[in-house]
Amino acid sequence: MGKDNIRGVPRGSAEVPLSILELATVSEGSSPSESLADATELARSAEEWGYHRIWVAEHHGMPGIASSSPAVVIAHLAAATRTIRIGSGGVMLPNHAPLVVAEQFGTLHALHPERIDLGLGRAPGTDMATANALRRSAEVDPDDFPRALAELTGFLDGSFPDGHPYAKIQAVPSGPTRPPIWLLGSSGFSAQLAGLLGLPFAFAHHFSAANTEPALDLYRSTFQPSEVLDEPYCLIGVAAVAADTDEEALRQVMPSALSFLRLRSGRPGRFPTPEAAQEYAYSPLEAEFVRDRLSTTVYGSPETVRSGLEELRKRTGAHELMITTMVHSAAVRRRSYELIAKAYGLA
Repeated sequence: MGKDNIRGVPRGSAEVPLSILELATVSEGSSPSESLADATELARSAEEWGYHRIWVAEHHGMPGIASSSPAVVIAHLAAATRTIRIGSGGVMLPNHAPLVVAEQFGTLHALHPERIDLGLGRAPGTDMATANALRRSAEVDPDDFPRALAELTGFLDGSFPDGHPYAKIQAVPSGPTRPPIWLLGSSGFSAQLAGLLGLPFAFAHHFSAANTEPALDLYRSTFQPSEVLDEPYCLIGVAAVAADTDEEALRQVMPSALSFLRLRSGRPGRFPTPEAAQEYAYSPLEAEFVRDRLSTTVYGSPETVRSGLEELRKRTGAHELMITTMVHSAAVRRRSYELIAKAYGLA
């Protein structure tokens, strides 16, 4: 596994690589089959437009998101593309046995050598009842993440020491190389762990913006050079929507705020339409929630979005921007990514 499997190369006039975070959004009036087909078309187009990688998130029990099984979706997207990197953003490791993850991503790496990324998170990606159903136990401690990570690395590398209970277990398929491991986070825990282990780090700025700069500072200050990286490499997830005008972008971004509001209030559902977002009767507290949500989203005309992304890049010092565009229409979403790519001249 070489360092080039981690660091991307900027294209066009972009100072850093641009990538995509995909959730396979299921909108009102649509179906999971349609959303997964749209995700596949987006991956093909993203490759043509010049994006560096596309990652698939793991969420469970959410009717508006079809990415509950990242490994399955990654296999499909990788088979439909040729060069773009495909990965998990991420696999929620507490939900899975480390050996299973090693086998899944060892298989993906064997099918698509040097194109697969293994991003790992320690949150459940769902409510606790669903998490307990996934794990078959309520006893799993998210703070046990370092031990699970060490097991996963041991299976991928065949590096358990003599006398370890798993020393004679081999994860198959395996080979001389493996997918690079990324740690994902929205707080300081994974930032510090990624730094201490010398791993690349991805921060979820799109839903934890207040913690972005402190987490990245912690990652850089604790970073220890490793066989994987000799210096820090971090990306941030950014919610962004580009349209022909600032006004149209605001219209398209409002359903994302409403969807997030419903999720936070325990009412998840399929992704709402712009009309539903306009007609919704927001309470004063809900309106404040929406304003706060929009304040961390970059939206507007292509020039406005590029300016916002550049300001964020400079402020955070991120080495890569991973854009997630949550809108009701697949066509509008594709158009947004295409406008951003053209604004930077990526292709």
